[in-house]
Amino acid sequence: MKKVLTIQDISCFGKCSVTIALPVISAMGVETVILPTAVLSTHTMFKNFTVKDLTDQLMPIVNHWKEEGITFDAIYTGYLGSAEEIEITKKIFEMFKTDDTLIFIDPVMADNGKMYPAFDESYAKLNAGLCGAADIIVPNLTEACFMTDTEYKEEYDEAYIKEILDKLAKLGSKIVVLTGASLSEGRTGVYGLDTRTGEYFVYQNDRVDAAYHGTGDLFSSVAVGALMRGLSMEKAFALAADYTADTIRVTMTNPEKPWYGVDFESTIPQLVSRLSVDLSLS
Repeated sequence: MKKVLTIQDISCFGKCSVTIALPVISAMGVETVILPTAVLSTHTMFKNFTVKDLTDQLMPIVNHWKEEGITFDAIYTGYLGSAEEIEITKKIFEMFKTDDTLIFIDPVMADNGKMYPAFDESYAKLNAGLCGAADIIVPNLTEACFMTDTEYKEEYDEAYIKEILDKLAKLGSKIVVLTGASLSEGRTGVYGLDTRTGEYFVYQNDRVDAAYHGTGDLFSSVAVGALMRGLSMEKAFALAADYTADTIRVTMTNPEKPWYGVDFESTIPQLVSRLSVDLSLS
């Protein structure tokens, strides 16, 4: 069984970060190890949430793992709350990276043309440096623009997407994937570039007219799980895009209208079934 380490915070209530990554990747048949950077009472869309920073615990934990001879097939990072955590994450890569270890970075820091309140452009540059150590990065359009000093546009063409991908490639990661890339009205998905071959790849599905906290974490977690189970990059990202969209649709029908997160728990059986089909066809 493959083993993934995920480095991000725990929001105890709210369905994001570790509370998505752990159950989803585990359900896909991959052992999931967590390294929590902080514990929050809820995610940050709630008011008056509590936070316990765990930065000072990160190196003691990974040093213990190293002493025990623990290894990982992949390291997957999400929201990193400070410059110090980015630097520590670089050290963790150096400690556990082998020729067979996949480094997957979701540089969570911005959306809809704006940085999250806790971050600034200097943080974006640090995150760009971290991405240089990755095999795969999956920024959204806003994050990609901040990391590459590109003007953010809500209306764009395919040439604009390729320009951003070419700039992301210069950061140093092997595969760059832009999420939320729309090539036509009512459609959205991913647009990627394999920097080793220069080949682009694209997958589009129907846009769902709703937004929920944590859907980016859901997408990345499914992609990581699928890659660890042996799906090709294209199939892994197609599965992640379709499952995320389907889960949003299911959540929209919930009469309780859970605005704080998606009902991924109810759609995990469909994810496992689709994964089994994709594996049988691989």
